[in-house]
Formats: sequence, structure tokens, C-alpha cells
Amino acid sequence: MADIDPVCGMTVKPESPHAASYDGIRYRFCSGKCKTKFEADPVRYLSGKPAVPAVPTGTKWTCPMHPEIVRDEPGDCPKCGMALEPMGVPAAAEGHNPELVDFTRRFWVGLVFTVPLLALTMLPLLGYNGLRAALGEHVAMWTEFALGTPVILWSGWPFLVRGAKSFRSMNLNMFSLIAMGVGAAYLFSIVAVIAPQFFPAGFRNPDGTVGVYFEAAAVIVTLVLLGQVMELRARERTGSAIRALLDLAAKTARVIRADGSEEEIPLEAVQVGDRLRVRPGDKIPVDGEVVEGRSSVDESMITGEPVPVEKVAGDRVTGATINGTGSLIMEAKRVGADTLLAQIVEMVANARRSRAPIQKFADMAAGKFVPVVIGVAILAFIAWSAWGPTPALAYALVAAVAVLIIACPCALGLATPMSIMTATGRGAQAGVLIKNAEALERFAKVDTLIVDKTGTLTVGKPRLVAVLPVAGHDEAEVLRLAASLERGSEHPLAEAIVSGAEERGLKLANAGDFEALTGKGVKGMVNGQAVALGNAQLLADLGLEGGEWSEATNARRDQGETVMFVVLEGAVAGLVSVADPVKESTPAALKALHELGFRIIMATGDSERTARAVAGQLGIDEIRAEVLPADKARIIKELQAAGSKVAMAGDGVNDAPALAQADVGIAMGTGADVAIESAGFTLVKGNLDGIVRARRLSLATMRNIRQNLFFALVYNAAGVPVAAGVLYPFFGILISPIFAAFAMSASSLSVVTNALRLRRVVI
Repeated sequence: MADIDPVCGMTVKPESPHAASYDGIRYRFCSGKCKTKFEADPVRYLSGKPAVPAVPTGTKWTCPMHPEIVRDEPGDCPKCGMALEPMGVPAAAEGHNPELVDFTRRFWVGLVFTVPLLALTMLPLLGYNGLRAALGEHVAMWTEFALGTPVILWSGWPFLVRGAKSFRSMNLNMFSLIAMGVGAAYLFSIVAVIAPQFFPAGFRNPDGTVGVYFEAAAVIVTLVLLGQVMELRARERTGSAIRALLDLAAKTARVIRADGSEEEIPLEAVQVGDRLRVRPGDKIPVDGEVVEGRSSVDESMITGEPVPVEKVAGDRVTGATINGTGSLIMEAKRVGADTLLAQIVEMVANARRSRAPIQKFADMAAGKFVPVVIGVAILAFIAWSAWGPTPALAYALVAAVAVLIIACPCALGLATPMSIMTATGRGAQAGVLIKNAEALERFAKVDTLIVDKTGTLTVGKPRLVAVLPVAGHDEAEVLRLAASLERGSEHPLAEAIVSGAEERGLKLANAGDFEALTGKGVKGMVNGQAVALGNAQLLADLGLEGGEWSEATNARRDQGETVMFVVLEGAVAGLVSVADPVKESTPAALKALHELGFRIIMATGDSERTARAVAGQLGIDEIRAEVLPADKARIIKELQAAGSKVAMAGDGVNDAPALAQADVGIAMGTGADVAIESAGFTLVKGNLDGIVRARRLSLATMRNIRQNLFFALVYNAAGVPVAAGVLYPFFGILISPIFAAFAMSASSLSVVTNALRLRRVVI
């Protein structure tokens, strides 16, 4: 059975891969661009408009300004009154925010009634009184009531409800002020229309009439709605980076069956171990390993690196990257939520909800601000009532309402979250994954960077350079013993030795009683003989001297090579030398890091001579050589005790304690999972230039947040006294509630717009 999409005419089959379950109901979406929504069983057309899928069952909801608020269902934040948003990764077919749809509808309805209301009240001020004269003052006031009431009681209903909730819970917020201002103007106007005789002389005009403020209340609601709609649209754009990442994924994969046949299957159907064909120009569907073919792959969408990377058999490939001109056959290693792209999206989604320490300042200011504003509004009312011109009480009401409206702390509350949300998305697009907002803020203050050598400064794939046997042993025997022992190790140096032996066609033996000695080497039994391989510390532990080899080892270490001793039955049998080439991007990245104010320290388990050779080539400020993994954490503690703000970059399991101890940990995305979990930043590509990007992004974000806070605080510091009327005695200036509403909306929008500039920041 098939279904025809009435929007675009495409066929939508019941077994469509675009089906998804929400709240226990299974839905399907057209595979075309229109994403028309259908109910899957029975097949039934539901909507001819772009789908707005329901939120998956079990979704938690949180406030964008107060992420500590988490609920099991949608609603309003008990602190600030904003609508809660679904947590986690947004759906790929996500439509508009329901609150945005609702507020947009309320805005247009409000605008339809507000425009004639403004014409009725403002045209006389411009010299045209024909319309009002034709209606008569009494009918005109009732017309204002009829036009203003739908705007205030329907369009503005969400604001009134949230304001009432804020007073019940005593979590005063922006909606408290809006509800007070609009409610006071509206109730005053109703009484003025229905029972004007109840008002004292202080509210009356010279002709004895009582002014009404339906137009002020209606315009306030309409402008606040406009500001909310524009703000919600801008907030949607902060999540565009996540949706852009989701869109990178391939929709299908071409699987090669056991009989050699090929079939196009949905991406969700790919299993670990499947062999997949990636044709020229296709997206690589999942993470895996090339088993056949050769091509260049564009990885820029997840690493930020523009240069394609050559891939041959044995190389890893990442889902969502784009194959070049060659054809590849790959084996799927990670699928679904385990792929790098899925993990990036998850990390970005979580980071957007985290809080920077600077947010505490904004929360404290906003918490004290609303009660102060209410107090200022009361004082303004009293002052205008006592000393204002006729009608004094009417002027007092206008001033109080203007103070309440202009002082809404929305801009202050949005200053930090909007910048953090935008920055995390921008970082993901550049291959810099931010674990939380705290790391982003801390990194702007870091002055010392500790880097590991292997895999961070260097390629991390050492190669065997030389084998130097002792008299009585031949080169092949020494290498065979070393490689046989190292087959049990996962260290990059071990892989270089084993690969070197295999390239020379040596037959390796199995090692027994294998033991890895952290920071020193390995030992075990090979063909019944005791064999050890390691550095000078291992020799010392074994009671051996390496003095006669000092000249040869030092010469090689001065060239940046790592030299290891091979010990057979308690005597040195020879040496093996391994070199790990420096990454091409490292020198330029280190230069940029120096320009950004870092002191760079290299911490490595290599000998001091080897470390100095590498440091001399790269212009590194300090070295810490022959350090054990535990020493790295100790070094960081010492630097922190001396007043330094320290960041640590590493990629191995043994780097995890140091990454956790540092003020900011930076994990290379090519490294161990435990290192990534311990770090505040993860660099997808694993190059040092990712640290340069992270630093620039951190500095730009903190600068952006400070700008937002400055705008919000200065705006309120200047706006509240002006609205209260401090300029009236000197310049005759008293702003109306209508202007106050416009200014309040503009302030919030300016903060969000400034935060969105981070989407284009050059890092």
C-alpha cells in the first residue's frame, strides 16, 4: 500500500524510513523537502503543511535561562516565566517552536485591533479630530474599550498568567512587571469608562473628563509580543548549528551482501560489521575502516580542516564526511548514537544548556532588580501625585507604568545563555567540542598550556628508525625479541616496533608473563627467555648500566628520536630507536598560541635530551621530561599553587588524571574515550590548531557576554530614571508607556542579535 503526498506528489510508503514514533503514535514524513506529516497506521494524511513533529516520549523540558529547572512536561519556568524547551538533541525534522507559533498568531491578532485603536487616539494629537468628533467622546471611549480588550485579554493573556504565577511563587520576573503595568492601565481605563464619577479630581482633565489608556496597554502587549516573536526566532537560530550537523548525515547506505550483491538501505538499518560501498561524491554513512580502495575524503564539516585527507585500506573514516573521486569499500565500526557525528551533536546539545560562572552575576542582579523596580514605580507614582501637573494622578499612573515596562530584565537574563548557545554551535562547526559553559569561560583566563608530545605535538604514529645490536647479537634477533614482547602493548611506540619487524618479514613469538611498567617499559618471557624493553629508568630498576651506550643514545635523542634498551636474560642485547614525526600543523599552531598569550610546557615520558631536541625545533618555553602519568597532575598542581591558570592537552588514558586536575582539559578527539570524558574541550581533528580555535572562540564569547551585560545594565540604569520622570523638571521629557514597551523589546533583541554575531566569528 502506498500513499501520495498531496503537497509534492511523491509516494510515501508505509515502511518509509522516515517514520518515527512520538508519544506512542507512529508517524511518517514525506521524503521530499515538504516533510508532510502522516499517521503511519492506518495510512492517513494529516497535514498539508510542513510537519511539526511531537516530542519523543520521555523528553525532559528545561528553561533556556535557568537550566537547573527540569520538568517531565512542557510549561512555564517558575523563575522567569519563559516557556520550557525540550532537552537533548532536536529532531532532524523539527518544526517551529510551538510558543513561537502561538505568539505569532497572538501578535497578528493584536496588531489588527491595535492599529485602528491607535488611529482613534493619536489622530487628534496630530490635528485631525474628525473621526473622534463624529463618534462623540462617550462612544469613542467605548470603542477604545472594544478594540483594546481583545488585545489585552487574549493576545496578552500569557503575560498576565505568567505574571500572576510569579506573584504566587514570589519569583518576580519580567512578566511580573508587564502584568502589573498592563493590568494597572487596563483596569484604570475600564473604571474610567464605566464609572468615571469614582475618580478624584487628581485624575481629571481640566474639562472634567478622565483619560483612558487602552491604547497604551494594547500597544505594550503588541510590542512585547513582537519582541518575543523576534527573540524566539533568534533563539531558534542559535540551534541551527545542531540542525546543520544533523543534516550532514547520510540518509542511506549501500551495503554489500555476502553473495556480492549490493542494496541501498536506510542509514538506521546499517549494522556493525556491514561492508559498505562509498561511491565518488557520496557521503560516508557511518564511522568505519577502509578495507578496499583509495580516495581523498573531505572532512572539513566536522574538523574545520579544508584540505582533503587521503584514505587507503586500514585508514579510519568518519560518517558524514564526503568521499572524493575514488571508490571505497569500508567496514562499519560505529553506527547510530555511537558515531562521532552523533556524539558531537549530543555534546553540543548538552553544552548549550550549561551555565557559565558569570551567569551567577546576571542571576543575582536580575533577582534583586525586579523588587527594586517595583519600589521605584511606587515612588514615581507618589512623587508625581504630590508634585506633578494637572491631572497629577494621571501623570503618576503613566510614569509608574512606564517604569514597570521599560525595566523588564529579559535582556539581562538572556545576556549569557544566548552567547553560550551560539558559541557551542560555532565551535562544533570548527571541530571544537565544548563540554560545558564553565570550560569556555575558564579557558579565556588560562595563561599556561601543558602539552603531551606523542599524539599532540607529533603525529602519534612513530616509525622504527634503527636497531643497534650489542656484540654477539644480530639486528634481526634484537628486533624480533623487542617486537614479540611489544605485541602485548597498545603504546604507539610498541606499534612502531611491531610494524618495523613485520615489514622486515620477521616471525614473531608469543610473549608470556607480560607486564607493562608505567613510564618505564615492558617485560615478559619470549621463547622461555626473560626479555625487557624500556628506558634508562627500567635499566636502573634491573640493576644495569647503559653508560657505554650514552654517546650513541644521546646523539639519536638530540635528533628527537626515542631510544629503548632491549634486555635479554639480565644483559643489554641492543637498542631500538623510534621517531615520531612532528605534525605539519604544529609549528604554526604553537606560534599562534604564543601570540595568544600562552606559556607552553611540554610534559613527556621521553628522556630530557629527546624532549629538548623537539622543544628546540618548535620553540617550546619549558619542558618536563621523563615524567610518569601521575607526575603530570603533580606538575599542574604546582603551577596552580604558583598562581597559574593551567590548561592540559592530551590524548591517552594516562592523561585523564591530568586533564581532570587542570583548570581546563583539552582532549584530542583521536585519543582515548576516558581522556575525552575528563576534558572540557575535545578537538575532533586532534591538532594543536584546534586549541588556537578554542582560545579565540573563548575570548570572543566572553567579550560578547560582557557586551551583552553592559548593554542590559546600562540600558536599565538609564531607562528606569528617565521613565520615572527625572528629566521632566529640566527638559519637560516624560516618556510614554508605549515608548517604554518599544525600548524594552529593542533591548532584548539587541542582546540576542549581538550574541548571534558569534556565528560568524573568525576562529
